[in-house]
Amino acid sequence: MRKAATSPAGSRKRITLAAKADPHALYEQSVQDAGAEIDFVDASFLQLRGRHARSLREDFCGTAKVACAWVKRRDDNRAVGVDLDPAVLAWAQARNVARLKTSQRPRVRLLEGDVLSTRGRPVDILLAMNFSYWLFKRRENLRDYFRAVHRNLKADGVFFIDCYGGYDAFKVLRERRQQAGFTYVWEQASYNPITGDLTCHIHFNFSDGSKLPRAFAYDWRLWTLPELQELLAEAGFSRTLVYWQGWDPATGEGNGQFAPTETAAADAGWLAYLAAVK
Repeated sequence: MRKAATSPAGSRKRITLAAKADPHALYEQSVQDAGAEIDFVDASFLQLRGRHARSLREDFCGTAKVACAWVKRRDDNRAVGVDLDPAVLAWAQARNVARLKTSQRPRVRLLEGDVLSTRGRPVDILLAMNFSYWLFKRRENLRDYFRAVHRNLKADGVFFIDCYGGYDAFKVLRERRQQAGFTYVWEQASYNPITGDLTCHIHFNFSDGSKLPRAFAYDWRLWTLPELQELLAEAGFSRTLVYWQGWDPATGEGNGQFAPTETAAADAGWLAYLAAVK
C-alpha cells in the first residue's frame, strides 16, 4: 500500500505577524501614554481647584487603559469607563482591569452605553481623549455631548479633551512611526473643506511584509479650537483653558510638555489639551 503523501515543511501555510497581532495592544503601544495623560490631568486639576481629584470618568474609553492608570495613582481613586462597543470593553476587562491588583479592581467600573445618555455619580474629572468626540459632526450634537458632560461633573469638576490642528491637518497624507516590532501608519485619507469631514485610518505594517490595513478607521469632523471653546461656553462651562505643547528644537517635534496660553504659532501640526471648568 502506498503511503499518503506528506507536504514538505516549506509548503505549509505561513502564519504572518499580522495574523498573530492584537490590534488593541498595538493601539495602546503606539497611540496611548496613559501615565503622561494622568500626570497632566491630575496636576492641572490640582492647580485649577486646589485639591486632588479622586473620581474620573473616561468617555469613549476603549481599552480603559487610562481609567486603570487612574486607580493606580492613589488608593482612594475611582474610575468609570464608558463605551458603546461590548467587544472592546470585554478586552479591557480581561487585559487591563484583570491585571490590576486585587484592591484596585473594584475601583474601576466599565459601562456599555452611549456617552450622551449614560448617567452616573458626578465625577471630579471627565475625559474624552484621542479626538474621540470628533465623531459628533454637527454643532448641536457636539453641544449636546458637552452638556451631558457638564451634568456628569461635580460642582467644581473639570472636563479635559485633546485636539490637533495646523495646516497639515487639512491635508491628505500618511505618517509612519517605527515601534518595537511594527510600523505605525497614520493616514488622513480625505478632508472635505466644505463640511469639515475628515476620514482617517490607522494601519500596522510588520517586518515580514504582512499588514493590518485600516485596523482602525475614523469618520470625524475636524473641529477648531475657537469652535470648541464657543460650544463649551454654550454648554454651560464657565471658562476653557488651552494647554499648548512645547517644542523641542533638537528633535523638531513636540516635547510632551503642555502649558496654558492664549497665543500660539501657526504651526504645520500642533497638539493641545483643553480644560473646561464647570
